[in-house]
Amino acid sequence: QVQLEESGGGLVQAGGSLRLSCAASGRTFSSYTMGWFRQAPRREREFVAAINWSGGNTYSADSVKGRFTISRDNAKNTVYLQMNNLKAEDTAVYYCAAPRTIGWDTSFSSKYKYDYWGQGTQVTVSS
Repeated sequence: QVQLEESGGGLVQAGGSLRLSCAASGRTFSSYTMGWFRQAPRREREFVAAINWSGGNTYSADSVKGRFTISRDNAKNTVYLQMNNLKAEDTAVYYCAAPRTIGWDTSFSSKYKYDYWGQGTQVTVSS
């Protein structure tokens, strides 16, 4: 059973930075694409960023391009989301996600491609 555990959320002022981590266990981490999503109150869960198995390819939502960076360390079974220049509209619960199948293309921006989810970590940006 795949398990994902996020950490690193918190309260930060607008313009500040946070780094989220997601520790994975239960299967060969390095074979799979990983994704980050977020969900604000009364809104749908939305795509933030995804990274392929090697870390050589990434894809981000337009709303975070130039501010957020996804990366991974396969030796540590961990994926990261570095968030800079945070804005009030980035306030949400952030979720790490993993698919059941191996692959990489832009369809991994869809939440329906992912089968395993962490419990989420709250990010609150004060303006």
